[in-house]
Amino acid sequence: MNRLRSLSPRGVRRLALALCLAAVALAYASLRDSPAIMTAVTTRELPVYNVDTTEKKLAISFDAAWGTAQTEGILDILDQYGVKTTFFLVGFWAEKNPEMVKLLAERGHEIGNHSATHPHMSQLSEAQMREELRKCSDLIASITGKAPTLFRAPYGEYNDSVVRVGREEGYECVQWNVDSLDWKNRGAQDMISRCTKSVHGGDIVLFHNDSKYILDALPTILAYYRQQGYSIVPVSELLLSGQTWIDHAGTQHLAPPAPDATPGQT
Repeated sequence: MNRLRSLSPRGVRRLALALCLAAVALAYASLRDSPAIMTAVTTRELPVYNVDTTEKKLAISFDAAWGTAQTEGILDILDQYGVKTTFFLVGFWAEKNPEMVKLLAERGHEIGNHSATHPHMSQLSEAQMREELRKCSDLIASITGKAPTLFRAPYGEYNDSVVRVGREEGYECVQWNVDSLDWKNRGAQDMISRCTKSVHGGDIVLFHNDSKYILDALPTILAYYRQQGYSIVPVSELLLSGQTWIDHAGTQHLAPPAPDATPGQT
């Protein structure tokens, strides 16, 4: 007691902080023995960034929100290499370019939902998130006769609510683990290097349909994948079916959930 009385106000604050930290450490130690509680504490809602597979296949994808000038050229290159892929469309782009949307579908490519207006989804209310998804889906369905089942958040931005709402609305939420950074317009060789330097089965590659050098880079990238023995499939064909889980890095797995898993597609 005499020692406490001799402490300065700063010393008292330091002692109080140390006691608080000790209490937190003890509480955490007790929680570690309760898997149910720790799962609730650590679980996040994550989209699929890539897929755990032993097969030599991967998916390339294109986000379409702005221009159209390169799109038919992209389709011609994909046809040349016998590749079907996934285009994530923003609603206002689809509304402005219905014939292009129809052409994507007619040429056998998958169409995903990229929101109606390309907002920062994590800043919206859940009702607004659902409206963004609904409006884009309804528009795509009215043009192609088929509603999308995949969703990619604009800017790649999401939080738990965005992913959870997307899944509640019937979508699998998809990101990417290989980024061409084509929107930075650094040149074809930069894109080629980024997309070929480290390739694995289950990768999801991101492009944009209006990037400046896409027509120059895409043939070399596709040829490289072919030379390495990879098949290129739409995203939905890459995703695993059945009971799945997603690890902390966004990799989708088949198997019972691991301690760091978040619920995946079922």
